[in-house]
Amino acid sequence: MSDSHASVILRHSMKDFYICDCLRHENKIITSTFVVVGKQIKPKKTGEPYLALTLGDRSGQLEAKMWDNVEEVLDAFEQDDFLKVKGLINKYKQRFQLTIHKLRKLGEAEIEFSDYLPKTTKDIDELWQTLANYVCGFQNPHLKALVDAFMADPEIATAYRNAPAAKTLHHAYIGGLLDHVVSLFRSCDLICRNYPQINRDLLLTGAFLHDIGKIHELTYNRSFSYTTKGQLLGHMIIELEMLQAKLARLPDFPEELKTLVEHLIISHHGEYEFGSPKLPMFPEALMLHYLDDLDSKMEAMRAHFEREAALEGPWTGYNASLGRPLLCTDKFLSGKKRSEPQESAPEPVSDHHESKAEVVETEPASAGLVPQR
Repeated sequence: MSDSHASVILRHSMKDFYICDCLRHENKIITSTFVVVGKQIKPKKTGEPYLALTLGDRSGQLEAKMWDNVEEVLDAFEQDDFLKVKGLINKYKQRFQLTIHKLRKLGEAEIEFSDYLPKTTKDIDELWQTLANYVCGFQNPHLKALVDAFMADPEIATAYRNAPAAKTLHHAYIGGLLDHVVSLFRSCDLICRNYPQINRDLLLTGAFLHDIGKIHELTYNRSFSYTTKGQLLGHMIIELEMLQAKLARLPDFPEELKTLVEHLIISHHGEYEFGSPKLPMFPEALMLHYLDDLDSKMEAMRAHFEREAALEGPWTGYNASLGRPLLCTDKFLSGKKRSEPQESAPEPVSDHHESKAEVVETEPASAGLVPQR
């Protein structure tokens, strides 16, 4: 294939519709490309199969259904493949869905990977240097040596700089883990000034390590999903393994300090029902939990407002991870058109890793008719 031919294919593959554009295309037919985040084959009331997909691009995710001519495409693609899709964008209880009319699998030459995975807009090198500057100021030589050992490991460093912090809930983008930890370092540093009894180096070490297992728990080559190891063990168990591997090369590391670091890792979710095998039992552990939770929720809110910025009213749609609708105070105070908050999700179901997900299953009442949402 000539360079000019390849460039033509690439130009034709560039997306002109992103999921964040749904509001402007409501009740319109769109043609665009997506990565398959999830694929399920389900039965209609008639017993015939239909496709329930979760499609993604760098701006978000979208539930999609294909009702007709399904048998022709059932085996044509799998999760993490890329599709070109034609279908109708419609809305139900403030949630957009795509009713698929046609689809085909894209070839590798048609894929521009940057279209599909969201990435931090911040400078990764600057974020990494910010962490290094904090660690350089550690007073405890054992904790400094431990964190330095992780940062000096090229495989870990590369993954740490690129991994998302979560699959969907917060900082779910390339560079999200590093962005989250730098933000957490800054919060820890500030609040330590108000609580001088806190061991700052211990707290910051916990902040650095609390989610480092995400580099092995999550995969993010095509879409954000869990690895087999991540599904079976979870990031906290993985982190304890990584910690043991580094401490094996630091024979003078105090046993008591090791126990404190381990507790920071396994207690940072804060509650048994959130996956912590132990509750935070000393001040640094309690502070890490609350600051981590705060940073995660602030980012979840920021991202939700960004996704729904085009809405006229001050209220957003229901946020599944936070379990509530959100009020944009800027719109509220500026006198924007009032809207009623959506108090509940359409059909919440629990997920092993994420707190709440929503599924909307609606089949057309008859052939050729698409229900209005």
